[in-house]
Amino acid sequence: MNQQVPGTNFSQLSFNMLPHNLEAEQAVLGALLYNNLLYEKVAFLEKDHFFNPIHREIFVAIINMIERGLLVTPITIAPIFKGNPAVEEAGGEKYWVNLVSGIGSIANIEANANHIYDLFLRRSLINIADESVAKANKFESNKTAQDLIEETEVALFNVSTIRTTERRVKTFQVSLQEAVTQAKKASQQSSLVGVTTGLDHVDQHLGGFHPSDLVILAGRPSMGKTALATTFAFNAAKSFIKDKRTGARVAFFSLEMSAQQLALRVLGQETGISSDRIRKGAISHKEFTHLETKAKELFDVPLFIDDTPGLTMASLRTRSRRLHRQEKIGMIIIDYLQLLSSGGRGGYENRVQELTEITRGLKALAKELDVPVIALSQLSRAVEQREDKQPQLADLRESGSIEQDADVVMFIYRESYYEARKKPPSGSEKMQEWQAKMARIYNIADLIISKQRHGPIGTIHLHFDETVTKFSNLSQ
Repeated sequence: MNQQVPGTNFSQLSFNMLPHNLEAEQAVLGALLYNNLLYEKVAFLEKDHFFNPIHREIFVAIINMIERGLLVTPITIAPIFKGNPAVEEAGGEKYWVNLVSGIGSIANIEANANHIYDLFLRRSLINIADESVAKANKFESNKTAQDLIEETEVALFNVSTIRTTERRVKTFQVSLQEAVTQAKKASQQSSLVGVTTGLDHVDQHLGGFHPSDLVILAGRPSMGKTALATTFAFNAAKSFIKDKRTGARVAFFSLEMSAQQLALRVLGQETGISSDRIRKGAISHKEFTHLETKAKELFDVPLFIDDTPGLTMASLRTRSRRLHRQEKIGMIIIDYLQLLSSGGRGGYENRVQELTEITRGLKALAKELDVPVIALSQLSRAVEQREDKQPQLADLRESGSIEQDADVVMFIYRESYYEARKKPPSGSEKMQEWQAKMARIYNIADLIISKQRHGPIGTIHLHFDETVTKFSNLSQ
């Protein structure tokens, strides 16, 4: 076997000096020819994992015959490679006999297969390093050094997760058992099987935010989308400290507000002091002491804020993967969808197509990391042109496949916001009627669940404190 020599740079070595083990490859091929049933033990191997080109061809031929239900032996495979220079040079028909006779113990086939895969990963790392060096030395106007770093991270992540992200076919029995296990878990956790929102009625309606789900939270400006998303994020992260089953480490990608502004909002929500007053310094000494005390209490809350503006989908995916690997995040929030770009170079005919690609990418990310992804979305101005301002699915701005790809679509709606702008003139006959209605709807927000792939739709009433932009349970 050729192994790395300490202090040697592989990028300067010849192809044949790359990490490989021809004996291990021959042992796996020989074992498969000896007993076709051993294929199940090495099903994770692919032809590219083999170093020797002729070994790749033989592996493909063996697998093709096995999957067609044919018996593969030295006798049945030999005609396929008759006249092949590499096989003829290795001994022709005797090559196949030698391949089987040299396998040693067939019990070692899995260990040999894992060894072949490990060497493939090492060669892949060397290739990534070589490509990174070549790209770094090549200056392109449309690529920055940061772009190259992210491309390298994506390549490294892809290599590290080739086997961990494999999805094998499951029998119905296995799937059924998993469903029973989930049902048992739900019954033991009072119907909350996902990440908590911290809002009782929302948790009851959704069962929490579920792994691999794409959740869209939409609304018109000033409805409180960011405030509600911040509430979800903070409640889930705070809950994680007490109960890791229902809470989660949260990654919050804020493309609109800075990390400091979001932190001020959380402080305002937790202290009851307006974040605007905190920002301006218009607070008393007693309030500041309370603020400092609360900040120390929140110091260990696992909430990670990335406020990088103008993120592309590729960058978001890279950063999410990195946080998932380093911090084991259990939920991702993006504020907001329309500020993301696909990262393409103008290959889309319109913005709808680009947004369709983005939502599909977010759904794929949710499935890949097995975490809920909550993406905020703007609504079109069509809402403002209707008498009834309650949002509908058709109002999703540049909708494309947002509705189709999402597992849950929620709208935040505050009737008081619109009613306050209908205030009649003082002394008007309608003033008393208006005041009565405002008293009834003041500080009430509606969370309208218009789509839920695995549950009911409906409207949940929440309390909203506009002073500190805080959502909470509504006391009836």
